[in-house]
Amino acid sequence: MEQFDVLVVGSGGAGMRAALEVGRRKGLNVALITKIFPTRSATAMAQGGVNACLNNVAPEDTIETHTFDTVKGSDYLGDQDAIEFFCSKCPEGVLEMDHMGAPFSRTAENKIAQRNFGGQSYPRTSYSADKTGHVILHTTYEQCLKEGVHFLQEWYLLDLIQVDGVLGGAVIWNMKKGKVETIKAKAIVMSTGGAGRIFWTRTTNPFLSTGDGMAAAFRAGCGLKDMEMIQFHPTGLGKTGILMSEAVRGEGGYLLNSEGERFMKKYAPNKMELASRDVVAKAIEVEIAEGRGFGGTGLDAYVVADLRHLGPEVIIEKLHGIRDLAMCFEHCDPLVQPVPIRPTNHYIMGGIDVVDYKTCATEINGLFASGECSNISIHGANRLGGNSLADGVVFGKVSGAGAADYAEKHDQINCDAELQACAEAWEGKFKEVTGRTAGRPVVEIRDALANAMWNKCGIFRDEARMTEALNEVNALIEDYKTCYVGDTERNYNMAFVNYCEIGSMLTVAKAIVSGALWRKESRGAHTRDDYTKRDDENYLVHSIQKLREDGEYEMSTRPVVFTKYQPEERKY
Repeated sequence: MEQFDVLVVGSGGAGMRAALEVGRRKGLNVALITKIFPTRSATAMAQGGVNACLNNVAPEDTIETHTFDTVKGSDYLGDQDAIEFFCSKCPEGVLEMDHMGAPFSRTAENKIAQRNFGGQSYPRTSYSADKTGHVILHTTYEQCLKEGVHFLQEWYLLDLIQVDGVLGGAVIWNMKKGKVETIKAKAIVMSTGGAGRIFWTRTTNPFLSTGDGMAAAFRAGCGLKDMEMIQFHPTGLGKTGILMSEAVRGEGGYLLNSEGERFMKKYAPNKMELASRDVVAKAIEVEIAEGRGFGGTGLDAYVVADLRHLGPEVIIEKLHGIRDLAMCFEHCDPLVQPVPIRPTNHYIMGGIDVVDYKTCATEINGLFASGECSNISIHGANRLGGNSLADGVVFGKVSGAGAADYAEKHDQINCDAELQACAEAWEGKFKEVTGRTAGRPVVEIRDALANAMWNKCGIFRDEARMTEALNEVNALIEDYKTCYVGDTERNYNMAFVNYCEIGSMLTVAKAIVSGALWRKESRGAHTRDDYTKRDDENYLVHSIQKLREDGEYEMSTRPVVFTKYQPEERKY
């Protein structure tokens, strides 16, 4: 049994920033578990930039303007006190990354370069060409090594252990050894990222984004908040869904339909391509549905992003990674050809219910959460581009500090019996699951889940299709109980890991569909064809789902926090 003061789960930008913050505390030992090599997390795929009011390009920008843009972008579902706190901390967070050595692109005056991003009043998105997440992740990893953070890589979280509402440790699958491990910890930070692989291949997320942290916290007794709020990025590559960064539009790229029209003038005449992501994604889908896409109206249809007018200097210097992706996966060169694009699943605004944004604490004492797996309620119904990396930079640090403070003030609880019992149950499950010779193949369950979610709980939703989706998810949960895995080996048994991941995906998918069925309105990324208007009177609240003892999901609500800004119609 391992024991640490603080355990961080997840090696993305938020997780490693949390571990770094604990590592800088004298007298505390901290470990970080990750199912991959640390620098391969989803943060490495974040291309466009990180938001902060630095005034390097736009002297007139203010933290208050960043706050309002974020509130407006959230379609007024974000908690305004948390958003104010977040925006006030962004400049410090970006400058800390700069001082740690993150190689940001520079202005002529050698200041951190900033570009335009969707839904924002001024260019405040700091960037490193089109590899911003990559450089932030690597820089933070180097600092973690410097501060003695103990990395346990290729360890997969199975369950969290709490006793009477107090966290005590975690049960882990050691992939290399093929055995169940236990870890005691005074505090745990969950920073396990999103759940985009619920949509399988129609997502920008890497294969590791399977909702493990959300599912584990949910089983441990934490609520999941606003799970119906799923962001679809407007510009995924047409064939694969791989991300084509908002930097393309931030640098001045056009979106064109099959008639050669810059169609965003119909949907956001002022902001055009730089409207918020939900607005642009829905506009693209409408264009395709009305026959103005390339290749008909089916799942293979698309519109194009045209960069040719930007010229070789901009494309090669600032968008070279994006050019490489287009050439590799779409076999077209943005220098001379428009690039096929279509919306793709990108980000989940919902997540583990954080009840204190100043510490990232959850309702379970000793459990903290940050990054995409959390819901601190700063993104609401739609996240602004550039606020995700900023979220990791800011709340990664906050969650690490919160966990460190907690560990300094509390003793380790006695949970040996509970850890041992859970470990034995998982050992039994491994033998039972891998020993099956029949049942529905687990990959079939994965594919069926993706089809149900994309076709019936995607960008456009309605009661009938979502009811079908929920029924299908429930049926898949039943199939999962007796599914076929087919690999009895222990060392690096990725079939068993995939089995565990699909269990997490099913848990999270049910919360998404249940939340979407409950929210009978259209708000931000949540668009219902049968309830087309925003309904502030009945649904200007957070949805909170808890797991009941009988396995069903229980819905409750919580008021949205308002400080300065009253809800109004969003116009771009």
